Amino acid sequence: MVNFNGVIQDSDLQLSVFNRSFLYGDGVFETLKIINGKILFFEDHYFRLMASMRIIRMQIPMNFTFEYLEAEILRLIAAKEIHDSARVRFTVFRNEGGFYLPTDNSISFIIQATELEHLNYQFNGNKFEVDLYKDFIIPKQLLSTIKTTSKITHITASIFAKENQLDSCLLINEMKNVIEATNGNLFMLMQNTLITPPVSEGCLNGIMRKQIIALAKQMKDVEVIEKEISPFDLQKADELFITNVIIGIQPITKYRKKDFGIQFSSQLLEKLNQLIKA
Repeated sequence: MVNFNGVIQDSDLQLSVFNRSFLYGDGVFETLKIINGKILFFEDHYFRLMASMRIIRMQIPMNFTFEYLEAEILRLIAAKEIHDSARVRFTVFRNEGGFYLPTDNSISFIIQATELEHLNYQFNGNKFEVDLYKDFIIPKQLLSTIKTTSKITHITASIFAKENQLDSCLLINEMKNVIEATNGNLFMLMQNTLITPPVSEGCLNGIMRKQIIALAKQMKDVEVIEKEISPFDLQKADELFITNVIIGIQPITKYRKKDFGIQFSSQLLEKLNQLIKA
């Protein structure tokens, strides 16, 4: 089942070949996690979605209120009889018509949901190896900070990772600074300083990124700063980890020839699970 414009339909819903998200990547989306009927950090997701739609000049319907979107998401969860945890994708795309220039800026939406195995956040395996992806870059621009349906750099980097027996790749901008991973925001611990690239570097304005920054600032003897990260900095780090709303925190255990610990990320994971239970 999916929720298409407020109507629960079979999941084999066929979209038009003239769909603008298919033809031009003319869409934005949010990936959300639900636990026991609660959408985690939904206020942050809602405002990022509204900002994303404004940035690409979509017409925001009058009924696109916080309460309406929350209700439509939870209605699909109920229809699919998912009781514990779910991954939800909320996709908004401009309605068909026109070529590069759309005939109007009205939108449609699709909500999809799949059940997740675990309620709490937990580490995925004991090994997670990454390397740099250099074939294409993520530009330092506002569009890079939102979740558009055009993610070809992340796709090709993910294929590169698989071809080279890696678990993920780290992406760079035009200044050759490391900004994020294919599957989330990047954090680096150097002694007592936790560093993550600023959004101005071109990284995603991540929802989990925001939560981790706030949690880390509550920890004693830890300084949290946003600054550029060069590939050379990675070799000097004590810990590296990736964050997103679905996985929570994913420690990087190996980058090139260096192995990394997980002590600090383990402490953060515990605090994150306490947060979502509150």
